[in-house]
Amino acid sequence: MTSTTTATREAAERLIAATEAPRQCEPVRDVLGVDDVAAAYTVQRLLTDHAIANGRRVVGHKIGLTSLAVQRQLGVDQPDSGVLFEDMRVGPGTVVAHGRLLQPKVEAEIAFILAEDLDGDLTDDRLRAAILVAKPAIEIVDSRVRDWSITIVDTIADNGSSALFVLGGDAVSSTDVDFENVSMRMSADGVEVSSGRGSDCLGSPLNALRWLARTAAGNGTPLRAGHVVLSGALGPMVAVNPGSTYVADIEGIGAVSVAFAGSAS
Repeated sequence: MTSTTTATREAAERLIAATEAPRQCEPVRDVLGVDDVAAAYTVQRLLTDHAIANGRRVVGHKIGLTSLAVQRQLGVDQPDSGVLFEDMRVGPGTVVAHGRLLQPKVEAEIAFILAEDLDGDLTDDRLRAAILVAKPAIEIVDSRVRDWSITIVDTIADNGSSALFVLGGDAVSSTDVDFENVSMRMSADGVEVSSGRGSDCLGSPLNALRWLARTAAGNGTPLRAGHVVLSGALGPMVAVNPGSTYVADIEGIGAVSVAFAGSAS
């Protein structure tokens, strides 16, 4: 067993134990190094294999750290990706139970539902043709790493700091949306807490989708028909306030909401 294999296995076991407890754990950069992105994705694959072995089903992928504002919030300088499982999906308007998550934050995003496999040609026209519909989405991110003390290595290893996602009931054809110029507003109990535009997501959510398609293909897990893909944030992420309801409204696409219980029930 090589030292790299030992390190990635140790990091994976730390994050799996934290997830199953659930509890916060120490960062994994102490065993992986602060800039070994390849090792971090190896850890993520180990977590994915563990999840599948325990009956979880992959339904798509998330793109993270696409917004410069979010990169600045977390002190990182590049996008990342993670895996979406069916049990991460919550219905619009759902009340997330108190204590289900450790230190959640919310981000307003666009969800792409793929009608076709996405690899090879990745021009804008090809991307639009592969998208069945676009939906408004809220990603609920959460970190197993204590106090969100993360580097890019920590968040990639921790499945992109993923937790849950909510898709709105609205759906539009990709041909009808100017993704670069859509505006986003997210409110908490009616008060605006985040705003942005499609251009805040790697210049365009289509650029984010292209980046993910290339990254996923390079990792041996290309995007497939039926997958849900979360674009990444269109504006700053917001720490969850227990008892609050969050609504994300994306121009030309629609609105989606999620609520959080105020106390244990």
